Amino acid sequence: MKRVTPVDARGRPPGFPGANDNTAEGGDVRDGFDEFVADRLDRLLRYATAMTCDKHLANDIVQDVLLRARDRWARIAAMDAPYLYVKRMVTNEYLSWRRRRAARDVSASHAALEEVAPPVADHAARHAERDAMRRRIAVLPRRQRAALVLRYYEDSTDAEIAAVLGCTESTVRSHISRALKTLRVNENTPVEVLR
Repeated sequence: MKRVTPVDARGRPPGFPGANDNTAEGGDVRDGFDEFVADRLDRLLRYATAMTCDKHLANDIVQDVLLRARDRWARIAAMDAPYLYVKRMVTNEYLSWRRRRAARDVSASHAALEEVAPPVADHAARHAERDAMRRRIAVLPRRQRAALVLRYYEDSTDAEIAAVLGCTESTVRSHISRALKTLRVNENTPVEVLR
């Protein structure tokens, strides 16, 4: 007679760490993750949307990152700044090679902008200016774009940006300087978004 070992939904035997999600420790970890997502999801989505210039790609990136973070939440929650770690995961996912093709398809229509930021008594000139700026930012190299978003959208310091991008503070300043120089040069030049 063959002996059958019971397993949980993930195929882990009883007694395996994390096998029984109904334990007090598993419940605490899951509750902590759920609380983190409830507190930080909107901010992570806004950050990813500003970086990718595409709401749908941002949703995909944040969803993939949160799925991976959930499996590692006990270790991530023990860190000094779990939010910064998850933000770095989002940045790395955006910068990864798997997203290159999707990142070239940048949406800059009025409808897409209204989905990201609801209009508030905005005049046509401001829409045109915002569209033009978004198109100029969209053609920047991805690390420069990420550095700009972290500096001017997230109000991060050089040290925080360096930690998220995994580079030195001087490299961060270089990325920002080059990005701003490119934006200034292209200020009066119409920019086509490459697909």
